[in-house]
Amino acid sequence: QLQLVESGGGLVQPGGSLRLSCAASGFTWNDYAIGWFRQAPGKEREGVSCISSAGVTHYSDSVKGRFIISRDNAKNTVYLQMNSLKSEDTAVYYCAATTTSSDYFRSPRSPRVYKLWGQGTQVTVSS
Repeated sequence: QLQLVESGGGLVQPGGSLRLSCAASGFTWNDYAIGWFRQAPGKEREGVSCISSAGVTHYSDSVKGRFIISRDNAKNTVYLQMNSLKSEDTAVYYCAATTTSSDYFRSPRSPRVYKLWGQGTQVTVSS
């Protein structure tokens, strides 16, 4: 069974840090690009960051310099280290997987490119 499971969300104060994890099972992990997305109430789903099977990374302007994506292929896990968190980072965070097709290379952070999704984990940044 193909599956992605996110963990690591929670409540954190502004300026704090969290590390999200995305664990995969049921498919050949090394062949897939993994993306992190977030969706706040009333807003569209936003592509935050992604990492290709070769380890090439992309970030949205809103998180560049604060978030770091990495992957551990031995553990079938992708991480999103989130630093200097702001209230506007509050959202449900999802990870998703896709093959590194031409669609991926054209729009690596577009949700339309991704086929397999996790259930999401809530991140709340508040004092």
